[in-house]
Amino acid sequence: MASGLRLRRITAPVRRHPRVAWSVLGLVTLLVTLVVAANLYIVISTSGEATGSVADARHAQVAIVPGAFVQPDGSMSTMLADRVEQAAALWKAGKVGRILVSGDHHRWAYDEPDTMREALVRDGVPARDVFTDHAGFDTWATMVRARKVFDVRSAVVVTQGFHMPRALYLAQQAGLDASGLTADLHSYGKQGILSDAREILSRVKAVADVE
Repeated sequence: MASGLRLRRITAPVRRHPRVAWSVLGLVTLLVTLVVAANLYIVISTSGEATGSVADARHAQVAIVPGAFVQPDGSMSTMLADRVEQAAALWKAGKVGRILVSGDHHRWAYDEPDTMREALVRDGVPARDVFTDHAGFDTWATMVRARKVFDVRSAVVVTQGFHMPRALYLAQQAGLDASGLTADLHSYGKQGILSDAREILSRVKAVADVE
């Protein structure tokens, strides 16, 4: 071995992948743009179509009440109870002739429509004026079935403010002449915060549903 020779440590240059990085960045930018665009489109296109006052609500054939969570003991969540209360107020004010309650009843022990119906009847709405849709598994299904199955043409949608733009957008896309009555009668705490967050992506799904 020759003396004085130094063995150098050869380090391979770190290979970077700018194309991959830019592709990922482009994809993320596209997704964010789609989410923002869908939300803006739905909110702007339904602006001014809802009120929080029963007195200011438009007259319509039917009040449509989309379902919301029912507790394991069969009682309504605060959100659902507020929707039902506002729907009953609409009927009592003569703004609608019927109420359609539409929600999830995919298993025997969980029944949103009948829970709402029973509450409305207890509140003085005649049973003959309350119709139940047991296959309203999401807002789009509720609106499509209201038009095609129950032959509703004009409706006041009763739901919370965070949900209202999407509900009205889907109602209109289903062919309904729809306006809204908000049901924000309480503060919903953690449930309200989570609902607001979920709604951002739900509006994207709403646009995809009608395409």
